[in-house]
Amino acid sequence: MKIKKIVLAYSGGLDTSVIIPWLKDNYHCEVIAFAADVGQEEELKGLPAKAKKTGASKCYVLDLKKEFAEDYILPMLKSGAVYENKYLLGTAIARPLIAKHQVAIAKREGADALAHGCTGKGNDQVRFELTFQALAPNLKVVAPWRDPRWDLRSREDALRYAKQKKVPVSQSLKNLYSRDRNLWHISHEGGELEDPWAAPNKPVWMLTQDPQKAPAKPGQVTIGFRAGKPVSLNGIKMDLVKIIQRLNQLGGKHGIGRSDLVENRLVGMKSRGAYETPGGTILVAAVHELVSLVLDRETMHVRNQLALKYADLVYNGQWFTHLRESLDAFMNQVMEPATGEVRMQLYRGLATVLGRRSENSLFSEALATFGEDDVYQQSDATGFISLYGLPMKVRAGLKRRK
Repeated sequence: MKIKKIVLAYSGGLDTSVIIPWLKDNYHCEVIAFAADVGQEEELKGLPAKAKKTGASKCYVLDLKKEFAEDYILPMLKSGAVYENKYLLGTAIARPLIAKHQVAIAKREGADALAHGCTGKGNDQVRFELTFQALAPNLKVVAPWRDPRWDLRSREDALRYAKQKKVPVSQSLKNLYSRDRNLWHISHEGGELEDPWAAPNKPVWMLTQDPQKAPAKPGQVTIGFRAGKPVSLNGIKMDLVKIIQRLNQLGGKHGIGRSDLVENRLVGMKSRGAYETPGGTILVAAVHELVSLVLDRETMHVRNQLALKYADLVYNGQWFTHLRESLDAFMNQVMEPATGEVRMQLYRGLATVLGRRSENSLFSEALATFGEDDVYQQSDATGFISLYGLPMKVRAGLKRRK
């Protein structure tokens, strides 16, 4: 089947910029560019003009920040999902949202194909295409990096092709970092980061101050929550987008949110990346502190176990699945009592708790006190310990008999 019209997920970066003329040269079809505003800020300036100059017939730019915050970041935040103990999933959580709206535009425009600029080595190709399969299985997927006609095997090749096709790009041979930015984070890959022994050069970091140069005076912020959703900063009600943006500023000022990790990609290899998630780092820590106050032990432990699975679902692009929807139903119920405030200190790369309070607190000073009390009968612990340790006592007796 000949493709007549393709909708391309377009960022304006090097890869998707050269893909527009490449698609026109190799598929001889109309190309429509789609860019999702998920908080990239200045990266979106002049994007429609640039896309059309490069050969796109149209360029959609949709402001999706509110939907991104409310329907994607918030459920993930409630779940406590963190991939491999360090990655707060900033790139992964945005992909299903972008792909969803790309599909909607393709249906509106009567397109017969969807395209992305993901490499055959990365996770994003899976995240985009699983969403395509879930929402538009009838549309053809074009992945130039996996096309045998694609002969741009490096960023240097892409830069040469861009020059040949007169495609305006901001990258250069001196700055070959591959970056992805949104409301939640910015990621950095490439350059010296491809050597896991090499420390990131100073130009890598964009959102966060060097912790050693951060203010000597600690900052403080009080975050208000309702059923696990951040609703205020320092007593002032704000929508979630503004809360994240403000915490990004505060966290960045104090050098909070830097992460350098080697992760296991879904496609089977290890990769090294540097991430900056200032606001997200503060919020994830604050949610944990509130949860520790309002959830009983068994509920909290089950949530922690399911958070690992939730992180895998997000990382692996399995957002539009029954399992993820079911986990959200569980997490929403679990986080119902998570209403209250958490006071955080921001100081030279660290976000640490100063206090937490909630009308649903399960903390009992009468039970926890080291002072004299009439509530807890300490002698009751004798029988508890005896029964709790009975299996170990039986096993020890067996060893002695042997």
